[in-house]
Amino acid sequence: MATTASRSTTITLTGDVIATEILYAAGNPTSPGQLQITNLASGANTLTAPTSGTTPVALTIIPPAGNATALTLKGVTGDTGVVMHLTDPTTIALAASFTSLCLTAGGAITGVRLIWN
Repeated sequence: MATTASRSTTITLTGDVIATEILYAAGNPTSPGQLQITNLASGANTLTAPTSGTTPVALTIIPPAGNATALTLKGVTGDTGVVMHLTDPTTIALAASFTSLCLTAGGAITGVRLIWN
């Protein structure tokens, strides 16, 4: 049976500005629907999209609770990249042509969760 995925982001502001914005991404009727737990080595780690007739449209990267090791998201090794939060989840919307990205770790990290949808 195929896996269908839907995603949304909710932003809630309180204090001087009070607002809630819900942003819906397009659904994915051919989602891989995979949760992977991976260990990252110090340095560049290539994350490759799952295959098998599915097309991921997003990847959520969840570092382990209490992580203190730097993570940098890169398109390719050598790219300057974007420094990620140490413990907050990061969701990236992916183009249909996506195949892989590089996650550079400042040291070994055990138990990084990857959700492909």
